[in-house]
Amino acid sequence: MKFVDVKNDVAFRKIFGNENRKEVLISFLNAILLFEDKQQIVDVDILTPFQLPAIKGGKVTIVDVKAKDKTGRTFIVEMQVAEVQDFDKRVLYYASKSYSAQLQRVKKYKKLNPVYFIGILDFEVTKNPSYLNRHKIIDIATGEHFIKDLAFNFIELPKFTLKADELNSIVEQWVYFIKNANDIEVIPENVKDKGLKMAYQDANTHNWTQEELDAYDYVLMREEDYRGRMRLEIKRAVEKAVEKAEIKGEKKGEIKGVKKVARSLKQKGIPIEVIMETTGLTEEEIQQL
Repeated sequence: MKFVDVKNDVAFRKIFGNENRKEVLISFLNAILLFEDKQQIVDVDILTPFQLPAIKGGKVTIVDVKAKDKTGRTFIVEMQVAEVQDFDKRVLYYASKSYSAQLQRVKKYKKLNPVYFIGILDFEVTKNPSYLNRHKIIDIATGEHFIKDLAFNFIELPKFTLKADELNSIVEQWVYFIKNANDIEVIPENVKDKGLKMAYQDANTHNWTQEELDAYDYVLMREEDYRGRMRLEIKRAVEKAVEKAEIKGEKKGEIKGVKKVARSLKQKGIPIEVIMETTGLTEEEIQQL
């Protein structure tokens, strides 16, 4: 078998946004949100159904699937491959906007329903060593969870290091699938969940149309072109910084000018791995800027 990279724009939407395969999204949500018994999602309306994109224009770094269950709860699943400036504020704004938008349909606050945000990130954002962390609004003194309608869940893929034979929970199996599908050839034997099995089937290139494969390949090519342009732009910026440093009498290789450029690039949302590759700075040095 050959599986696609789930982090690809087209693949992510096809797997999680398929109206005819809702079991995939339902299984994923119930697993990641730890929903059990009466909390469990049994059906959803996918508000952003999959359709082949008109792939033109610039880089898309944020891909999301939005759904609502029969109780009115909203679920936002977002795949983001590149770190962006003010990520925390954007996430809070997005979830809050989805929550407040309900007032267009209801007149009473008591009828407002919870919004759950799940961010699948191909980079690290928190100091929590765990690959999955949950954020809620709580009383910092007592831990009381009084304001309950907004919840944020982040899956930081670089922190997930388990191998196929080390997977014990359905959560681990889902995260393993998202991170590693493109690098494996068979469905792991310990996968029993129906929704996850369907996700593997949908990720199998044998089940894709030629049109879907062409769109998938185009996105991969566009991603590589983008990374190439970023590397070139950063290289030129670094060379300028070093040149200015030399003009000012600073020693060649002085890190001051390079750090200034790296800080600016980080603020613009350039992926850290690209900044590392072209500036020679370590990830720790860039994170501290």
